[in-house]
Amino acid sequence: MAAGSSRQQQQQDTVVPPYVKALSGSLGGIVEASCLQPIDVIKTRLQLDTARQYRGIANCGVTIVKSEGVRALWKGLTPFATHLTLKYTLRMGTNALLQTFLADSDTGKLSSAARLASGFGAGVLEALVIVTPFEIVLDSSSILFVLGWSVTFGVPELRDTWCRKYQEGILGLWSGALPTVMRNGINQAAMFTAKNTFDSMLWKKHEGDGRTLQPWQSMASGFLAGCVGPVCTGPFDVVKTRLMAQSKKNPKYSGMFHAIATIRAEEGVLALWKGLLPRLMRIPPGQAIMWAVADQITGFYERKFVLPSPSSTSNGVI
Repeated sequence: MAAGSSRQQQQQDTVVPPYVKALSGSLGGIVEASCLQPIDVIKTRLQLDTARQYRGIANCGVTIVKSEGVRALWKGLTPFATHLTLKYTLRMGTNALLQTFLADSDTGKLSSAARLASGFGAGVLEALVIVTPFEIVLDSSSILFVLGWSVTFGVPELRDTWCRKYQEGILGLWSGALPTVMRNGINQAAMFTAKNTFDSMLWKKHEGDGRTLQPWQSMASGFLAGCVGPVCTGPFDVVKTRLMAQSKKNPKYSGMFHAIATIRAEEGVLALWKGLLPRLMRIPPGQAIMWAVADQITGFYERKFVLPSPSSTSNGVI
């Protein structure tokens, strides 16, 4: 009994706590937002450029800098960073907590099924708590910040969006929740599993081995892992967007499965992956940046607090 409890305590002492993983995700989200906000600003300006003021991505960026200054490329950073920080904190912390519960009680190892389940659970929780309501509210608000506007009801399109959600009630913030849950659950299950697989395949890195990858190695694994999720979850992302955008008074789709069937029948199977290229241009670079930061933080914690000291190793305590 004593030996069993000692082994269990030893396993707990060699695991990075969930709160450290949550902190690593939080800081990773801040860095990612700071690095990628100019891309979102340029994307938003191009989407709203009905007068054809800009001649492509590079011209848009140069024009913004010349007319408004370099800082204009980071307009809207606050809502963008808030969204990413909260999302990654919840995602990384929940995944680590679930992994702790699902790990083998004797060996402390995590099976492939347990890893997938942990990622799926983290994705489901972030979808319900953060992603669904934030995407509805902040996607509209971020346009205001990006354009430098501060009065929401001064823009007809945004006024209509906010009024419609108000009329639908608080549950309107969870429009399209089911496909969002499926998208994020599958996405995180695939992403965490793929990240671990790429770390092992490319760098012979395993969780808890005390090694810290170089930032460029974490970025490579994170980038590749970030490509897996969007491919797997394309249909759920398309359906989520369609359900969120439709009016409650005259809805075209009655739910997730009806939307999938309707889109497939009317537009073809490939329509379920519309928008995949923009997602691949945005998500993998973001994951590369986030994991470069997160791996350094967890690696530092392992070296400082988890790895056995030379004295304990010499005494046979490992």
